[in-house]
Amino acid sequence: MVKSSTGALDRTFGALADPTRRGIVATLATGPRTVGALADPLPMSLVAVSKHIGVLERAGVVTRTRVGRTQVCRLRPDALRAAAGWLDAYREFWTVQLDSLEHHLREQV
Repeated sequence: MVKSSTGALDRTFGALADPTRRGIVATLATGPRTVGALADPLPMSLVAVSKHIGVLERAGVVTRTRVGRTQVCRLRPDALRAAAGWLDAYREFWTVQLDSLEHHLREQV
């Protein structure tokens, strides 16, 4: 199983628990965006989007840098990689369990 610093996975999964933040992450997976560009398609204020980005920043999923008068957000794949590694351990568990069930069912026929 993947080990992580205390609380890092909690912060990552907590940040990704919200559908708006997952949408922001999905958008940033295609490349960096300004806060304004991230806010445009969302039905909320720029301030609310900025707060969501702040949660993602504190979780280490996103970085925000100032370029002139704009703020550019980028995805930090390391936090997502740690979460994916944690989930992979359970994917392997369920694969073994389902393979065992399939084997059992084939023996019953």
